[in-house]
Amino acid sequence: MSPEDSNPQPAEEFRVPVGRLIAMTPVGMVVGVVCALLLWGISALAGLIEHLIWDDLTDALGISSDTWWWMVLVLTVTGLLVGLVVRYVPGHAGDDPATTELVAKPLAPSVVPGLAVAAILGLAGGISLGPENPIMAINAALVVAIGARFVPKVTTHDWVGLSTSATIGALFGTPVAAALMLSEVNEGDQRVPLWNRLYIPLVAAATGSFVITHFTDLDMSLGLPADDFGGVAEVFVAIGVAMVAAAVGVVAARVFNPLHKLLHRIGNPILLLTAAGLALGLLGVAGGTITLFKGLDQMKELPDRMATTTALGFLAMAGIKLVALLIASAAGFRGGRIFPAVFVGAALGFAVHALWPDLPVTVTVAAATAGIVVAATRNGWMSLFLALAVVPQLDLLIPMLFATLAAWLVVVNRAELRATPILSRPAQAPTEST
Repeated sequence: MSPEDSNPQPAEEFRVPVGRLIAMTPVGMVVGVVCALLLWGISALAGLIEHLIWDDLTDALGISSDTWWWMVLVLTVTGLLVGLVVRYVPGHAGDDPATTELVAKPLAPSVVPGLAVAAILGLAGGISLGPENPIMAINAALVVAIGARFVPKVTTHDWVGLSTSATIGALFGTPVAAALMLSEVNEGDQRVPLWNRLYIPLVAAATGSFVITHFTDLDMSLGLPADDFGGVAEVFVAIGVAMVAAAVGVVAARVFNPLHKLLHRIGNPILLLTAAGLALGLLGVAGGTITLFKGLDQMKELPDRMATTTALGFLAMAGIKLVALLIASAAGFRGGRIFPAVFVGAALGFAVHALWPDLPVTVTVAAATAGIVVAATRNGWMSLFLALAVVPQLDLLIPMLFATLAAWLVVVNRAELRATPILSRPAQAPTEST
């Protein structure tokens, strides 16, 4: 054995490339601004069309927006239009979001226009899905394509990470949730401390959150008055409510894949989405316009209904919204399931409070939100921070953490709210002539 073998040299110390972090900081900020503005732009355009359909046209016709035949007509026509986009527009409006995760492989830029049109039509027409899946896909496609062109040294994986963190920060108004989600999947060089690996994504997430929270009205807070917490009792209330809400989500996830397979027996997307739009219109007739749309603005109406709505009424809203979410997503409308799930959770929380008025409404609403989002996303960090976004009280952090952990035990190893992709049938080979 040589002296060199008996005295191994210590591993070379790795130094964080501070210069690169500084150089990439403006890039992260630009990505954050772009992703936030794209989210705002799609939401604003959908809002303008929604106002035209549901306010201006109804006023011109002398009817209210919750007139039964108008709801059925608008939702059916929306399904028809989205079906035409999915069928005929190049790229077919991207992949079926019912079969994909929130963060997926970036699409080709040519798919973006069709996906944007399908998402805007659904948001404006009242389809019970949110913007999160389409905007994540749109932002990723554009950031990867533009980034690869102007900064080719940055990998596609890194561009997707920047886009993802910026969009999550903008969607939910918290860069912390984006950072914690990325910490689960950030593989990177393990010699580099995690904070350094998350530095640029955090810049993008913080910038996206700042733009949305300071320059737009996209806010998830219900504006509930602060409650006084007694301690242990509220923790057990939060745990119980979250577990019940998570169980509801598990049941919904259990039927989602069979429903997806059943609906997609209708091979023509025009027929499928038109029929699904009709079904959603009928659900809207049963539940009113509060059970339509993505649910963010409608969720803010719930506190005003506390004095006039019973527990059964809130449960009906939650149930109708959940069924609408399942049908809309399973049928192939381009949209996400998180925002309507938050509405379902909030309605369940108000139902619990209406049933037991002595329970703090902030605790029941936040805990139900955490429980249903855990079931819908299988992401504890997102569930925790969405609960705190809906009821932004720092005192709720510890009860909601316990609630999220309890809900996680309910959903683990259970079916996810995601469908198996429908494989297209191979074309039959022509038979030889005899």
